[in-house]
Amino acid sequence: MCPFVFSVLCGQQNLSLLILVHHKEMHEVTRRKITFFFIVKRKPKLLKDHTYIIGIDPGTVVLGYAVIRVDNKKNNAGEAIKIESLGVIQMKKEQDHYQRLKRISEKISFLMETYKPDEMAIEAPFLGKNVQSMLKLGRAQGVVISVGMVYGAEVTEYSPRKIKQSITGNGNASKEQISYLLKNMLKIDTMPKYFDATDALGVAVCHYIQTSSPFAKMMGGKKHKDWGSFIKDNPDRIKG
Repeated sequence: MCPFVFSVLCGQQNLSLLILVHHKEMHEVTRRKITFFFIVKRKPKLLKDHTYIIGIDPGTVVLGYAVIRVDNKKNNAGEAIKIESLGVIQMKKEQDHYQRLKRISEKISFLMETYKPDEMAIEAPFLGKNVQSMLKLGRAQGVVISVGMVYGAEVTEYSPRKIKQSITGNGNASKEQISYLLKNMLKIDTMPKYFDATDALGVAVCHYIQTSSPFAKMMGGKKHKDWGSFIKDNPDRIKG
C-alpha cells in the first residue's frame, strides 16, 4: 500500500486541511479505494465583552426590529441582555411596493450604522396560500439580509416554530405568551404596541439562546407539550 499525502491551506477561513490517501495501485485510483482523514484547525474566535444582535420580523406593511446588547460575561438572559432599540417600520403610506423596499433598506441601514450589530437574526417566512404576498414578503426579507451582509453582520434565519420553542418551550405558543415571557425575562416595564416589535425581540433573544451554550443547555433540555407544562417546569420565569 502506497500512501500519498498533501495539505491545503485556506487563508480566508483560517482553515488547514490534511488529507491522507491510501490506494493499492498508483495508476488505478477509484473512489472505493480512497480513504480520507481530515484534520481541521481553526483559530479560536475571540470572545468580546459585548455582542450586538439585531432581530427582524419581516413585513411589507409593518416590519419589526429589535437591537440587543449581550454581556458575554453573564449567562442569565435577564442580566446579559439589554435592549438598545425596539420598534417598527410603518409603510402604510407607501403604496408602491418598491418604495416600501426602499424604506426598509434605509431604516435597516440606519440601524446597522448606529448600533453596528455583529449578528443579524431574521424570521423565515412561513408558507402561505397567497403567492403574491409571499413574493413581496420574500423581497422584503431579501432586502434586510442583503443590508445586513453589506454591513458585515452574520445572518441567521429561524422558523417561527423554532423562535416560539426557544422562548417558551412550546413551538405553538401565541404572540401574547411570547410577549408575556419576554416582558418578565427582560424586566420590561412597558411592552411595544405592535406585536411585530415583540416578535423581532423574540427573534433576537432566540438567536442569543441558540448561540449561548450555557443558556441553550438550560433552555433546550426538555420539550414541553403545552403551555401549562412549561409553566410547571419553569415557575421562576413566571411573575406577576
